[in-house]
Amino acid sequence: MSEQERNTLFELMGGAETVRRIVEAFYPKVLKNPLLAPLFPSDIEPVMDKQYMFLSQFFGGPTLYSDVHGHPMMRGRHMAFPITVERADAWLSCMAEAMEEVGLPQELREFLLQRLKGSAYHFVNTPEGE
Repeated sequence: MSEQERNTLFELMGGAETVRRIVEAFYPKVLKNPLLAPLFPSDIEPVMDKQYMFLSQFFGGPTLYSDVHGHPMMRGRHMAFPITVERADAWLSCMAEAMEEVGLPQELREFLLQRLKGSAYHFVNTPEGE
C-alpha cells in the first residue's frame, strides 16, 4: 500500500469493512427517526448499497459510486425530497450514533462528521414547517 493510500480517511476509518458497518448501524436509526423514515423506501437495501458506495468514495476509498452511477451530483439526486435543516440535523445525529456504535474514536468521528456537515446542509431545499 502506498503512503497516499494509508493516509485516506477511508483507510483511517478501517476501510470497506468499517464503512459497511457504519451503514448497517446507520439505517436502522434512520428508519426509527420520525423526521427521516418517511423519506426512505420500505426496501432499504438498495439505499444502503448506494450509501456504502458513496461513503467509500467520499472518504477517499475506491470510486465505487461513480463507477456504477456516474458523478454523484448528490444535491440534484436529493431535490425530490423535502430536506429541512431539522432533517439534516437528524441525519447527522443518526450518523454520529452509528459511528459511535461501531467504535470509531471520538476525534475521528468528529472529523468525519464535520466533513459530512457540508454535504448534509448543502442538500437543504425546504424551509422548516413545510
